[in-house]
This record gives sequence, structure tokens and C-alpha cells, in this order.
Amino acid sequence: MNRFRTAVALALTLTLVSASFAQDSPPSVDAMVDRAVVFLETSRDEQGAFSPHLSPAITGLVATGLLKHGRSVNDPLVADAVKYVAGFAKPDGGIYSDGSKHGNYETCIAVQCLKAAATAPGAKEDYAELLDKAEKYLKGIQWDDEEGHGLESTSYGGAGYGSHSRPDLSNTSFLLDTLHALGRDGDDPAVQKALIFVSRTQNLESEYNTTEFAAKVNDGGFYYTPAAGGTSQAGQDDSGGLRSYGSMTYAGLKSMIYAGVDADDPRVKAAMSWLRKHYTLVENPGMGTSGLYYYYHTFAKALDATGQDTFTDADGAEHDWRAELVAKLAEDQQPTGAWVNTNERWLEADPNLSTAYVLLALSYCK
Repeated sequence: MNRFRTAVALALTLTLVSASFAQDSPPSVDAMVDRAVVFLETSRDEQGAFSPHLSPAITGLVATGLLKHGRSVNDPLVADAVKYVAGFAKPDGGIYSDGSKHGNYETCIAVQCLKAAATAPGAKEDYAELLDKAEKYLKGIQWDDEEGHGLESTSYGGAGYGSHSRPDLSNTSFLLDTLHALGRDGDDPAVQKALIFVSRTQNLESEYNTTEFAAKVNDGGFYYTPAAGGTSQAGQDDSGGLRSYGSMTYAGLKSMIYAGVDADDPRVKAAMSWLRKHYTLVENPGMGTSGLYYYYHTFAKALDATGQDTFTDADGAEHDWRAELVAKLAEDQQPTGAWVNTNERWLEADPNLSTAYVLLALSYCK
């Protein structure tokens, strides 16, 4: 009976929120988040987890997104999720699922979640010990001399899933996001090592990048990894160069900014030039709809990090990127309040994951 009453109440709430939403022009971020919350209330399990069969990281992403929108840390929707994430802490300091091959990724998401919870208004737990141990764990698995990869190695400074025998820009970006959340800046040795790897994932021949791929494409964009023979999810060109694509270029730009690289640096200028030529919210440039909601998240986080309220594309058109992103995400929100990618690649067909990415993206649009 209680479950029935809860379902009826949630349905009524969604109806009222949807009616209010329909009258908004343009839609407000708060209205979109309210609709998403109604969906999330129905999609968690008895422990408060979201898609636990996939990874505890999805629960961490959802909780972080809700906290960034001012949801109380003591709200059961958030509190249960945070407790669930914290429950995966391991003796080695990592925070990941049993038998996981994604220790860096899951721990990075968990640290950002717990840090957001610890600093939220009304927080009763600082998670200081867990965060300290997790930071040591993440720095310990960063690819460097301890893993047999010195400065000359294309793996040096990077972070990977753990299931592959090489690091990649996506995981390194998550590592830098996490260190940034913990207050670490460009003076931190782990940040400096990560910057070396990030610079080598850019299609830009320079003193910072003398890898075999640097001059082949040389368009200033970023790709997945130069390590272990090199990989771009966007494929190779005829020269064997690794094609740049949108989500990794925004991730690369953001990572450089978090590592203390300034706007006049040639690496930043080249990245911005590529992004101006490929400014769009219709797709993940170079990847179509693959990783689209991950793209929206990195797009928003990177442009927010630049401090620019508008973005001028290569044709000279000025974009209010926040308003444009909000409008696009409002258009894509499902009647349930969720977001979902019809392209199943990288798990974005899971509405909890795509909704989490959108909540995080919208947090930079207020």
C-alpha cells in the first residue's frame, strides 16, 4: 500500500512539474532538475543506488549532480546514495566495487561525490580519512616510474581504467577533476605528471609533444590516448594520425586549465581554435551521437573553466553557450524526466547515467 501511495504521489508530482515546465519559455534549469528528481525517485533500488549492476560510479555521479543543484545532503535521495558509495571503500584506499577493473574511474567519481557531500550545507560527515586514503590510492596507480614508465614513455603521467594495459585521456581527466575538487593545483606533482600525459594526447607538435602522432593531424584537438600504440575513438586518418574529437578536446582543455596552463599558452590556443571550428550541440564532433551526454558534461565544465560567458565560433558567431545548452537539454528531456541516448555506446542508453551527466552539465549553466 505504501509503495502504491508513493507511486501515485510521484506521478502527481511529475504531472504538476510537467505542467509548470510547459509554461516556461525558455525552460529554467530548476524546472528541468525538478523533473529529473521525480524520475530518480522511481529509478533507485532499495539501497538508494542507481544502476548498481553497471557500476557504483553511476550512483556517485547522480548524487554529485543532485548536490551541485542544492539538494540537501540529508535528503534520503542523496543521503542513501552517498552512503552506498562510501560503502565501497577498500583497505588499499580505493573506493570501487569488488573485483572491479575500473579502480581509477570508480574511485575518482566516489571522491568527488564524498567531497561534495562533506562540503554541502548541513553535512554531518567530513569523510576526511576516506578522502585522504583515496587520494593516496589514485596517485599510487598513476602511470609513472613505479609502473615502469619513465618520462619518455607515452603512458607517463596518465590514468587508466585498470582493465586495459594503458592510460587514457578520459580517465586522466577524471583524475584531474578529482584532484581539483580536493584543492590540488598545478604545483601538485601528480597534477604536473598528468599534464605531461594530457599534452601528449593533443594533435599539436610542440616542445610538450614529440610523439609519433603529434605532426600527423596537427589540428589542435585531442584524442583518446597515445599510449600502447595510440587510439582514437574517432579512428585514424590516411596518414595513420589519430583523429581529434569533441568530448576529448573539451576534456583536454579543461584538464590543462585545472593544471594551471593559462589562456596564452599555445596548447590552449590550439584547443580553442579546434573547438571554434567544431562548435555544436547537435552531436559529439567526430563521434556523432556516441558519448553525447558525456560530451555535454565536458562541454559545460570546460567552458565554465575558461571563465567565458560567451563563445565565438570560427565564423564569428557569438554563442551564449549556457542558454543554448539548457535549450538543447530541455528539448531532449523525456516525459519521465530522464535523459537517455538512443546510441547504446558507453552505457548512455542507461537513463540514470545520462541523467547524471545532464545534472552535472546543468550545474554549470545556472
